[in-house]
Amino acid sequence: MARPRLPRHRPEGARSGAPRSGGRPPKGLPDRETLLAFIRETGEAEKSDIARAFGLKGADRIALRDMLRELQDSGALGRRGRKGVAISGELPPVGVAEVVERDPDGELRVRLVQGEDAPLVRLAPDRNEATAGAPGLGDRLLVRFETTEAGETEARLIKRLGAAVHRVLGVVRKSARQVRVEPVDRRSRDQVLIEGAAPTDLRDGDLGVARLTPGGRRFGLHRGEILERVGREDDPRAASLIAIHAHGIPTGFPEAAEAEAEAAREADLSGREDLRALPLVTIDPPDARDHDDAVYAEPDADAGNPGGWVVWVAIADVAAYVRPGSALDRTARDKGNSVYFPDRVEPMLPERLSAGLCSLRAGENRACLAVRMVFDASGRKTGHRFVRGLMRSAAKLSYEQAQAAIDGQTDDTTGPLLDGVLKPLYAAYAVMLAARRRRSPLAIESPERRILMDAEGQITAIRARAVLPAHQLIEEMMIQATVCAAQTLEARKTPLIYRVHDTPSQEKVHALADFLATLGLPWSKGEAPRTDRFNRLLEETRESPSAAIINEVVLRSQMQAIYDTDNIGHFGLNLDRYAHFTSPIRRYADLIVHRGLIRALGLGEDGLTDRDIAQLKGTAEMITAAERRAMAAERDAIDRYVAAFLADRVGATFTGRISGVTRFGLFIRLDETGADGLVPISRLGGEFFVHDETSHALVGERSGAHWPLGLTVEVRLVEATPVTGGLLFDMLSDPVAGTPPPPRGRGPRRPGAVDARRRGGPPPGVRKGRRR
Repeated sequence: MARPRLPRHRPEGARSGAPRSGGRPPKGLPDRETLLAFIRETGEAEKSDIARAFGLKGADRIALRDMLRELQDSGALGRRGRKGVAISGELPPVGVAEVVERDPDGELRVRLVQGEDAPLVRLAPDRNEATAGAPGLGDRLLVRFETTEAGETEARLIKRLGAAVHRVLGVVRKSARQVRVEPVDRRSRDQVLIEGAAPTDLRDGDLGVARLTPGGRRFGLHRGEILERVGREDDPRAASLIAIHAHGIPTGFPEAAEAEAEAAREADLSGREDLRALPLVTIDPPDARDHDDAVYAEPDADAGNPGGWVVWVAIADVAAYVRPGSALDRTARDKGNSVYFPDRVEPMLPERLSAGLCSLRAGENRACLAVRMVFDASGRKTGHRFVRGLMRSAAKLSYEQAQAAIDGQTDDTTGPLLDGVLKPLYAAYAVMLAARRRRSPLAIESPERRILMDAEGQITAIRARAVLPAHQLIEEMMIQATVCAAQTLEARKTPLIYRVHDTPSQEKVHALADFLATLGLPWSKGEAPRTDRFNRLLEETRESPSAAIINEVVLRSQMQAIYDTDNIGHFGLNLDRYAHFTSPIRRYADLIVHRGLIRALGLGEDGLTDRDIAQLKGTAEMITAAERRAMAAERDAIDRYVAAFLADRVGATFTGRISGVTRFGLFIRLDETGADGLVPISRLGGEFFVHDETSHALVGERSGAHWPLGLTVEVRLVEATPVTGGLLFDMLSDPVAGTPPPPRGRGPRRPGAVDARRRGGPPPGVRKGRRR
């Protein structure tokens, strides 16, 4: 087998599609050799990235498309995902790979997931397999591709991603004749037939993990064996348990990590600045168990800064307890972050630290890393400094409690703090808010659901999470603290992990412009994306009937934020530099930034190590993957809890909005609970439907009636399946009337239109099962 080639010298931290580190490529349509050299340098790229790098527009973009197609047809380029291309046979430094086979010597071979032409590569043995378990066929892994001294390419495991495809989490269905496992994943319909003797204590309704056995199927079913029993289907708290196992969330802590946490002792004042005289307060959700951050503000006493404010943000000094290379550190890096479910938390750190020594409890001495920021009367930050201190929180407040006090409803805790602590905080926030408005970060509305439970785990209510000025105050003060962290580390030339958010891609902006055109709203495709332009669109349409759909489409036009050692800024916050700093109890990224500050400012011997720096790129990739995993698990758990809450309301009617339009139906988001469910296309009437991607609508081919994204509708709940989180609705509302389109073949089709599978009766004059 020919040895696959690695990119010759892709710079550490270089992003896919970015121009070369040595400078921008020349403008204009490149020749074949220049284009291949650019793609080899970047590792992989999309057409839009290449066009942007070479400044191509109009006919040149069409010529580029043809050139890329010819290079793919000739085998010089291979596909990477849906839109990307790369040099055929070359591998990126890091990528997601799948274990696809075991060779005769028992060694595993992996293939890049997003690479149709990617070669098979040997998976090098990992020293952690004895404790973490060896990967198996079907596993997806984050790997680093390296060339050995012998000139061979091998993959080195960075992280296992989720559960293996050859393992199935499901509900045990046990009868006198057989035992089956029904998958809890709503996207899977394949049941597993358990062969051989099942565990004697296995009961119908148990949640179990089955491993598929080789040899195909039997009677149309996969065959397998039970690996473990993880709970009960009827357990009120089963939803989060399912999410944890389905997404491979690491649980618990090794004995060594627990021992290190138990051995930790409260920090003293040695080498620290005494901040205990500052009445810092924590402001968090009412049910918060860990408190990372505390705040305090006072008028600036400097006569040269009239109307200015001094704002302190103190953050738990987790670095004092979690030392580089320790068992606690290794575990925290593997977990990446804490994962929050409605009924439980899977913490990044043991409880003795997360809810104890590192939590800024009221009235208790706590080690902290704090930043003192100075703002002028216009909200512009004029200076800052970091200190490693010892603090004592004056009070633990909830957002609602702090806001009620400012609104005139004090209690025993907030009454004594109103004039000296709370009013100054809000006054400082007022000037910071003025600067925030000038900065104009994205103002997209994205409501969250809050699930309330009783002591037995039963859901008592599902409510929209209120957004108060108190929330925005803490958010802005935390943002400013993170900016200070990034500025300080850059100034001291200390490597760090940034939180970056890319500018929307050209394809996304063009799709948004095409959609807005269907509403009669202008948007120049050639205009560079800017947050103030998005905000102006949202504000101008806020009172229009299309406000909800515009907000949704603008949200979908944005990229996802990631962690990276290469700084491209944060588009959504409209910041040039941003590095997570304020939540080291629950995010490993913040702990790395803390260590960087300790090293850069000479604040101790427990700062960022050379080894930390050497693996920063891999750490950024790991914690980005862990964040995606946590978000998916949290979302799936909420969907299952909502389905359980609605299970006894089958047959009830609800109002909601169309939140998604697909070829197979409409997704509806209920106003009452924020739950999402499906109206299959079979329940929309008896005509052919076309999925119009441009207008985000299903359009009837006969009538022209359409179901657009954002439309308010009434639906009836016909099925709620708690174990999968699935909700099924019947549509009770009528579609928006429209003009019948011209018959196919006699006029132009709508741009972006895609045939949707027809369900229900055929239109008049058309024989069943055939199209005209």
